[in-house]
Amino acid sequence: MTKMGFLRLSYEKQDTLLKLLILSMAGILSFSTRLFSVLRFESVIHEFDPYFNYRTTRFLAEEGFYQFHNWFDDRAWYPLGRIIGGTIYPGLMVTSAVLYHVLHFFHITIDIRNVCVFLAPLFSSFTAIVTYHLTKELKDAGAGLLAAAMIAVVPGYISRSVAGSYDNEGIAIFCMLLTYYMWIKAVKTGSVYWSSMCSAHLVMTDTGLLGYTR
Repeated sequence: MTKMGFLRLSYEKQDTLLKLLILSMAGILSFSTRLFSVLRFESVIHEFDPYFNYRTTRFLAEEGFYQFHNWFDDRAWYPLGRIIGGTIYPGLMVTSAVLYHVLHFFHITIDIRNVCVFLAPLFSSFTAIVTYHLTKELKDAGAGLLAAAMIAVVPGYISRSVAGSYDNEGIAIFCMLLTYYMWIKAVKTGSVYWSSMCSAHLVMTDTGLLGYTR
């Protein structure tokens, strides 16, 4: 689009285009700032809990949910072993496995390990978008863009969502903010749709289906 073509756009269209540009930049920044470990080293899973989560996700992707839910892992909590289905929050694993199968359905061949590595940076981009909409409901679009830019680079969130840090917080922050957004929409509009969506999402989040832990 040329400069004159941009200027010929109405004020509303220019405003919308500028918001989309800033929000897209916030999403890209949120994703890229979490890739330093991959760029510096390689695509690997970090620490103990993330690696256990990766093992269970790989088992889920290969064997299916029924086998996963009834899996007794004799290599965890050695020598006692661990009943996986009754001792974990499955939302993180289910999310990764679903994404893995969706990508393979569209013939995008990617290893389950790489799905796990890049899941948290991907959801951090979604978090920036949800933060914009949440803050927009509370204040205005300008505040929403500022909030999206801030959450993209806030150190406390980056430390829990870097590439390879495959833990519940990688998707839990997104899920909680999405629940807050739905609740505010339900209160402001009185819509049965938003109320139902908020209730369903809150139940799924609180029971651990989406990775939230108390």
